[in-house]
Amino acid sequence: MNKSHTHVTRHWNPADPVVADTVEELVHRSNCLGADQRITNTGGGNTSSKILETDPLTGEKVEVLWVKGSGGDLRTSKKENFSSLYQSKLVDLQRVYAARAEKGIKSPAEDDMVAMYSHTTFNLNPRPSSIDTPLHSFIPHPHVDHTHPNAAISVAACANSIEVTKEIYGDEVVHIPWMRPGFELGLAMQEACKKHPGAKGFIMGQHGLINWGKTGRECYELTLELIEKAAAHIEKKQAARGGEAAIFGGAVHESLPKEKRDAVFAALLPWLRGRVSAKKRFVATIQDDDTILRFVNSKDAPRLAELGTSCPDHFLRTKIKPLYIANSPSSDASVESIVEALKKDLEAGLEKYRADYAGYYEACKRPDSPAMRDPNPTVILVAGLGMVAFGKDKSESRVTAEFYNCAVEVMRGAEALGGYISLPQQEAFDIEYWALEEAKLRRMPPDKELAGRVVIVIGAGSGIGRETALRLVREGAHIVCVDLNLGAAQSTADEILKKTGLGIGVAGSGISGCGPAIALQADITNRASIRAMLDQVILAYGGFDSIAVTAGIFVPSDTTGHIPDEKWALTFNINVTGSYLVADEAAKDFKNQGLRGSVVLTTSANAAVAKKGSLAYDTSKAAANHLVRELAMELAPLVRVNGVAPATVVQGSAMFPRDRVIGSLAKYNIPYSESESDESLTTKLAQFYADRTLTRSPITPADQAEAYFLLIADRLSKTTGQIVTVDGGLHEAFLR
Repeated sequence: MNKSHTHVTRHWNPADPVVADTVEELVHRSNCLGADQRITNTGGGNTSSKILETDPLTGEKVEVLWVKGSGGDLRTSKKENFSSLYQSKLVDLQRVYAARAEKGIKSPAEDDMVAMYSHTTFNLNPRPSSIDTPLHSFIPHPHVDHTHPNAAISVAACANSIEVTKEIYGDEVVHIPWMRPGFELGLAMQEACKKHPGAKGFIMGQHGLINWGKTGRECYELTLELIEKAAAHIEKKQAARGGEAAIFGGAVHESLPKEKRDAVFAALLPWLRGRVSAKKRFVATIQDDDTILRFVNSKDAPRLAELGTSCPDHFLRTKIKPLYIANSPSSDASVESIVEALKKDLEAGLEKYRADYAGYYEACKRPDSPAMRDPNPTVILVAGLGMVAFGKDKSESRVTAEFYNCAVEVMRGAEALGGYISLPQQEAFDIEYWALEEAKLRRMPPDKELAGRVVIVIGAGSGIGRETALRLVREGAHIVCVDLNLGAAQSTADEILKKTGLGIGVAGSGISGCGPAIALQADITNRASIRAMLDQVILAYGGFDSIAVTAGIFVPSDTTGHIPDEKWALTFNINVTGSYLVADEAAKDFKNQGLRGSVVLTTSANAAVAKKGSLAYDTSKAAANHLVRELAMELAPLVRVNGVAPATVVQGSAMFPRDRVIGSLAKYNIPYSESESDESLTTKLAQFYADRTLTRSPITPADQAEAYFLLIADRLSKTTGQIVTVDGGLHEAFLR
């Protein structure tokens, strides 16, 4: 119980307050296992306990199998993520299966059994059962762990797996040949338990590890011990083969320096994202640490990458194999020449990959197979650079990267043990296009309207920008919160992350670990600052789809009715030139990416209504109106450019600090007291402006955010060069 381990981490402490043989203990055990990614990957593996419960119908004690249900993750699972099934009824299903299999319908019967599990549900538990349920039910032990440790899968995926299993574990663990997860595998394990009554677990050929115990704690400790033994054996074998220098046959390519890698990725990724997003927009995750570079730069990388992954959990995310580009760039070459050379290699590689995938589908498809899925790779490896993983959102691309990392570790271990082997293509196809997997995909909720889209909101630290960021993320967009004040941008990003419960919002080192929102600083009057910000966005997500510029400044005229020259210049720099610089820099990336996008600028109702005391602001906004039209011409047909023209938005606006609110109240002879709260003063001024409109309602940042959403989404996909006014009906601003 107190034995220390080198290759796994014990997360279950003796003082943890859990009661034995309860669902609470099972959940805790599962969370402890999932906390170590060397034990199981995101969404992979399952755990179970057979627990005596009171039958709600009879009041009698019955044995109930609690097992992690379909779609859960061990690290984060709670009680509601576990199915509860009558153990006796699950065992009775063996007769149903046997009867169907005898009639020669074995494969359909296998799939039909999953639907039968609902007939064994205990206490109306709605959690769908996993396809691995029979494994847990038919193993005649009270507590079972099924995990996907890299070390154990290395044993399962090496050419001499049976002998290696015996060498490591003796009779303690038995090798079970590859079999697709499901009812038949559960029956095979049941027979193996009878044949090997002293066994404590199975190495599942090319799949993973399953083991058991009399108590939940005993089962957990055994899981750690078995993984530790496999990992230690691998390290011993690797040392005998020449140690670190001999891994994957040693290095044959050199990595570009980190700074140059980032520059190449920033220039290359929009183009690459465009090439793989023809059917559906993808979001990227970069990995270029020492571990992945050791693999992509190695002698054996081309051979192993072509073999593809072994564990079904891996290739359902990473596809049957990655795209590998071996032509490593030279450190002496310019970024531009490296990018152009890589584009040629990747173009040819993508074409071949799609053809290979189509050939794989045609060779392996069954009469009832679903239609071929997107033939583009989800994992791309480039010698000297690292790995790019793609997914429908940032979370999925991160998990895809995680799974391929696991696959690389499996290859490393299996090679040390005598040689890595992958699943036969037909077996892999039957998993990838399994009817049950297809049904699971169809049960998933439809994508949100802005799923896969990356939107940069400039001015996101407050007011309209903040509200727009919060509005767009509700539709599934990834939000880059940009502001001159990084702290304010971070506050908005943190709010998004809190609401979504996903990711890390800090940009910089490790940016590839970000989630659905990040915060960046930029000065839109400085082209270099804009370029640096856009490059960081690309490194975080692979590209971007839309930009909303909500940053602006209002400088009132002085008491003489004039504005200093430097304030005039600053107003135009921020309200006009800044928007131009952002669009001009982004145009290069939009063109490189080749995907349709949109830019939305903030103008103002003041652009059409002359007002005393706001000469610079009103004139700059009139210029911004025409900038929208000019940019719409310049960026067509790929990018739509539109503007949102608010009337005076007081509430939540950074342009209305307390002193300006008081000044405006005094200007319009609205009664107020210096002792009133900011909220009271702002409400008075907002209502004054509202009473000048046709709708008589205060205009809020949320009203503006709705207009940004409409222009960024595809709902107005044929609208460009237009100004959408959100002014409550300010008749002075009517077109004339």
